[in-house]
Amino acid sequence: MTAEAVPSPGTTPPGHKPAAHKPAGAFAPLRNRLFAVLWVAAVLGNVGTFMRDVASAWLVLDLSGSPSTVALIQAAGSLPIFLLAIPAGVLSDIMDRRRMLIVIQCLLACVSAALMIQAALGVASVASIAGLTFLGGVGAALMAPVWQSIVPELVPRGELKGAVALNSLGINIARAIGPAAGGAILAAAGAAATYAVDVSSYIIVIAALLWWRRTPDTRDELSEQFGGALRAGLRYARASRELHRVFLRAGLFFACASALWALLPIVAGPMLGGGPGFYGLLLGAVGAGAIGGATVLPRVRERLGADGLMLAAALVTAVVMGILALAPPRWLALPVLLGAGAAWIAVLTTLSATTQAILPNWVRGRGLALYLTVFNGALTAGSLGWGALADAIGVPATLWVSAAGLLAVAVLSRAVPLPEGEADLTPSNHWPEPLTAEPVRNDRGPVLITIEYRVAAADQHAFHAALRRLSEARRRDGAYAWGVSQDSGDPERVLEWFFVESWAEHQRQHRRVSHADADVQKEALAFHRGDGPPRVSHFLALEHGAGKAP
Repeated sequence: MTAEAVPSPGTTPPGHKPAAHKPAGAFAPLRNRLFAVLWVAAVLGNVGTFMRDVASAWLVLDLSGSPSTVALIQAAGSLPIFLLAIPAGVLSDIMDRRRMLIVIQCLLACVSAALMIQAALGVASVASIAGLTFLGGVGAALMAPVWQSIVPELVPRGELKGAVALNSLGINIARAIGPAAGGAILAAAGAAATYAVDVSSYIIVIAALLWWRRTPDTRDELSEQFGGALRAGLRYARASRELHRVFLRAGLFFACASALWALLPIVAGPMLGGGPGFYGLLLGAVGAGAIGGATVLPRVRERLGADGLMLAAALVTAVVMGILALAPPRWLALPVLLGAGAAWIAVLTTLSATTQAILPNWVRGRGLALYLTVFNGALTAGSLGWGALADAIGVPATLWVSAAGLLAVAVLSRAVPLPEGEADLTPSNHWPEPLTAEPVRNDRGPVLITIEYRVAAADQHAFHAALRRLSEARRRDGAYAWGVSQDSGDPERVLEWFFVESWAEHQRQHRRVSHADADVQKEALAFHRGDGPPRVSHFLALEHGAGKAP
């Protein structure tokens, strides 16, 4: 057993606000050569990916002609991200990110090369395309959290938000160029040539990553291993009510909006009578709308707020679905999808920015991976569901149903506002190091931590409310069990307790406690009426043979 004292309310750091950074220009991060090189390479790589997706979707449409089969390709690409995003987020925190990205890009290049070869030989089938698309989804699942996690390494802190916005802009530039270019190459030279261009794009990305001379990660004795890091990330997500709200909003919107992506090949072809080039133009219109939307998004968000922007985006997407259900002239479909692109980028950037704002740095990769899991899970389930429904009742009726779903989401989501993300989540480092009678092995555990308070009877109700708020912070930072007990013989003596899985995990907990957590702790400490600060004790599980007489 060890004991320590926690800081008194007077010594707990006050609500600390990090130094404000002057907003940088929208394109300021591109002044950093490393970021600029990787950003350009990523844009080119994404252009190739969108070209591959166009070729695969149209090839499957030619082979089957079934809406559910076309939707299956969408699901095959997004299902791995749903299944693997969380492990990928863990790996992004414990592996060398540059090497991991190079391996992933090689995998994706091999997938596109296989698609190219089978298309050139005329042996492509729905099953083979779906299988290779699934492998491509595996690569995308592994890459997404890693690529997002390297951004803080490429730009100064003051330009981080601009860099994140530029990454989103780059994806939508690729969305505007890739499908149109892919459709044109597909119509002119066939699927094999389209896949060949995609292979070339991966070579460019690999070259850029090889050019990057990244400083190897330094690891210490408290560096997390895969299993522990996975459990810590899941514990954080389970205890974070703010994340729950983001996940709910994301799941509802993307499940309904996925009908657009799942059924767009059918809309472009059988409904509107277009070919692969027209399908590429429709996807390009979505990307162009996203680019245009990104340029006005800051002003619109400032006026409407995050929730108002989400509401407007859901309404616009519902209107787009309704118009497409009417099988409009092809010239009208293009500007309509500009609106869909603007709404899509508004939702993506709002939810992504909110997720990043409510996650501390130590768990950001895993939290973003969980967000991607919700995002792609909703897309996968939605794609399969809308495809099956279209087989049963037709594409126009399915689009009307999805539009009605978006209207319902717009109304119901007002009851679940997005978190503001204003809390200071930087480490407070205000917990003193625990006192130990002798060195403790890092893997020893579990560890029971107790904090003993004295609270007047009149303050008990308010104190318990403060402790409930504090319990969320304890669980987010590493506790797997938490409780509070009262002395039956002395009701003013209250014991807060929580378990962590090992001594190393408790030391990590010391590093994770944020200034926002410190403020919540300060609220609870204000009710303590003892002569000194509350007494904190650490109890270690007895090991086999401990305490026996020699």
